Amino acid sequence: MGSEIKPPASGILTSPDRLRKIDQLREKNIDVILPLPTLVAVGDQSSGKSSLLESVTGIPFPRGQELCTRYATQITHRRDPEVQIIITIIPAPQSNEAEKASLRSYRKELSSTNELRDQFVKILDEVNVYMKIKTDKNPEGEKTFSRDILKIEKCGPTEDYLTVIDVPGIFRLTSKGQTTESDRNLVRDMVTGFIKDKRTIILAVLPANVDVMTQEILALAEQYDPDGERTLGVLTKPDLVIERSAKEAVCNLVAGRKKALNLGYYLVKNRGGDDDDNSEDDSGLRRKERDLFQQSPWCNLPQERVGVTALRERLQDLLGEITDKAYPELRSEARKKLAEARDQQDALGPPRQTEREQQQYLAHIAAKFQRIVRAALEANYSTHSVFDDHSLRLITEVVSIMDTFNYSMRQKGHTYSFLKVDTGDTEDVGKNADDSDDDLGDNSEDTLTDVKEARQAFPELDSIIKFAEEPITDFIIKQDNSAWIREMYLQSRGIELGTFSPIVLASAFRDQTTKWSLMTQHHISKMILRIHKFIVSTLKAVCMDNKLSEAIQSIIMDDLLARYASGMDYAKFLVQVEREKKPYTVNHYFSSNLQKARGDRVSEALKGKRIYDNRCHSPATYIVKFDQVKSAITNKSNQDHAQEDIHDILKSYYKVSRRRFVDNVWLYAVDHHLLSGANSPLTLFSEQWVLGLDEDSLNAIAGESRSTRDKRKELTKKIADLEEALRILK
Repeated sequence: MGSEIKPPASGILTSPDRLRKIDQLREKNIDVILPLPTLVAVGDQSSGKSSLLESVTGIPFPRGQELCTRYATQITHRRDPEVQIIITIIPAPQSNEAEKASLRSYRKELSSTNELRDQFVKILDEVNVYMKIKTDKNPEGEKTFSRDILKIEKCGPTEDYLTVIDVPGIFRLTSKGQTTESDRNLVRDMVTGFIKDKRTIILAVLPANVDVMTQEILALAEQYDPDGERTLGVLTKPDLVIERSAKEAVCNLVAGRKKALNLGYYLVKNRGGDDDDNSEDDSGLRRKERDLFQQSPWCNLPQERVGVTALRERLQDLLGEITDKAYPELRSEARKKLAEARDQQDALGPPRQTEREQQQYLAHIAAKFQRIVRAALEANYSTHSVFDDHSLRLITEVVSIMDTFNYSMRQKGHTYSFLKVDTGDTEDVGKNADDSDDDLGDNSEDTLTDVKEARQAFPELDSIIKFAEEPITDFIIKQDNSAWIREMYLQSRGIELGTFSPIVLASAFRDQTTKWSLMTQHHISKMILRIHKFIVSTLKAVCMDNKLSEAIQSIIMDDLLARYASGMDYAKFLVQVEREKKPYTVNHYFSSNLQKARGDRVSEALKGKRIYDNRCHSPATYIVKFDQVKSAITNKSNQDHAQEDIHDILKSYYKVSRRRFVDNVWLYAVDHHLLSGANSPLTLFSEQWVLGLDEDSLNAIAGESRSTRDKRKELTKKIADLEEALRILK
């Protein structure tokens, strides 16, 4: 703590208008939200706080050991044309609504200090009943101390703006049957709650006849004001100091030679327990005080440091100084807290206590959800921050899965590889000239881990989705095509003349498409997972809190799963139609492929019989003799012809069927059933769905809980108070 004592100011208020505004804020209970410039008197029990407050404020507190302070008392001087004293109770923040209403209902209006003196004991008895303080007169009370605040406003045309708060005195030892350890801790918490704020001037009240080093309150003040910049020591009971050494110790404190505080020490004489001067202006007491301080050694002290009048002037100056310093900060803090309160109120969403409010609230969320859905299907990813997560860029993910599905079907969809006819062209089994799609690669291995993680995150989908756990093994292609076709032909041969039974082609096509069902379910499952993740994540993004999102999911989940199942079932239906129906197509691509395949076989047969035509030099030209052509296309058995026809027809039809099937899966199963159709999962949570909810469902989803209603009420009042505070602080 500092060693210099700052001299007192002139005694003239530095900012009476600002002090008036601070008083107005206190009247509005803004100090519950914004710590206001305050003078707080603290001290150990029996330190003379109440007597000091009486001397400084002119409020005649009753005296007596049984009337020790059980709660904080706020004394406010307010300039007003009408002379009156108003007594009310400020409820503790922890009080419930019923308790607050009861405490706020208490109000006493008195016309003078003499009237207050006459009725004060009775008033305090009434206050004890309202605060439920247990006393001899109120044995039914439940508390020894209370966090409620007794507020005394002294109004008049000559009153200067001054507010002082008196808090219960700290005590070290409990009294059996009177105070407990819990009471001791409560009082200490109350004291620290008042003195910890930087805008509070701590009036440390210390009896002069006791060594200040033994006073716990001074150590506590030092804990929250280590530099002593806002602690002012007030020494009371100087008339009880007898020994010369004790008087010298007191003089050293007041003169700043010992245990110095930046604000220094003041020495005052208060009304004693035996004083009976009841004059309203306390002239007798002030005369006794002057007589005392004219005696040695008190007469040697600076006159601006002794006496109640000097102390009161200093307190007024200090309150003005801290108000000037805090005023700009109060406006800034009020704006900041107002913005925070409005943000918290916005986070709660609009009020939703009635059915209409709940419907409007939920419809607004559904409309926002559908806007994000449309943006996701149109790849308009700049419209919402939800798309910062690339896995939620839905149509991009879906197209990628479809490309992978198409590639997988082309490369691995057939059970047996088709024979390569060597005509000198570069066609191969996996990539033919007529299969000119871009090669995007199969990323099923790369996504398998992600799929397993997604299944763990969404166990509700287990009954719908199905994956090939080891797609590389399951989708391997068998190479022995000729043996398979020969065996099938021989086992299905009937009485045919130069042809084969159509049943052979249908059986071969079913065998060749065995993997279609599993591959289709595998990729549709990935689609469903992506869509479900998108829906869940988007619901969280548009809802105010997780509880609301979970409530919506709970209500729509059964319908959502049914729509997923519908998409999967339609994909299975498409597989069944392609595989179980008799092979047929009117697509000319089939004829073109078949004719090309047959031509390629003739070319292959003649390839070894061609000769170079040396009459042409560029480009190289080969010729085949006509007789050799005739023998090339006739030198085969009936079985060979039938086997080749089965292969070529199957190959030509398979290509047409595969492309048709992939297109149909996209058009009907994915696009219509899962994405954009009227019964798509993405269209479920919509404004129309909200309008169809009954009252109970609406309340279950969008109704406000009691805690939310209480929070909204609290924020509404806080916002109104802060707006009023800013109006006052202009």
